[in-house]
Amino acid sequence: MGTIKSLNKWANKNSYYSIDFLRVALGITLFYQGVYFMSNLPRLLELYEPIKPLIGDVFLVHYIAPAHFVGGFLIVFGLLTRWAVIAQLPILIGAVLINIIGPMDTSNLILALTVLIISIFFLVYGSGKHSVDKYLKMQQ
Repeated sequence: MGTIKSLNKWANKNSYYSIDFLRVALGITLFYQGVYFMSNLPRLLELYEPIKPLIGDVFLVHYIAPAHFVGGFLIVFGLLTRWAVIAQLPILIGAVLINIIGPMDTSNLILALTVLIISIFFLVYGSGKHSVDKYLKMQQ
């Protein structure tokens, strides 16, 4: 717990608008992907064809699209950012693995790796100074 508090103090002291903009861009990207997957379910099933025997269709429909949708929304506002990122990590790791196991799509691999790296950054960094988390913490 002491490590998280020290990381939060460092993050709040070194918070810049560009990092907040990056957090919002990450959230919008994830939100967009969630909406895209919800409205385009056959495309989602096509993307996850290489690992379909491992996890099944029900997992895809009931976890991936809603997790992107809700997680992206939370990340945009900086509310429960670390929890939202933790929910995204298995999906993003799976997206990278799908490009390695299945047919390689360079643009999807670059997008998945970029989002994964930025998500890991916000898992460590937190939501930053300009977020709902910080506002609620200051109201206590």
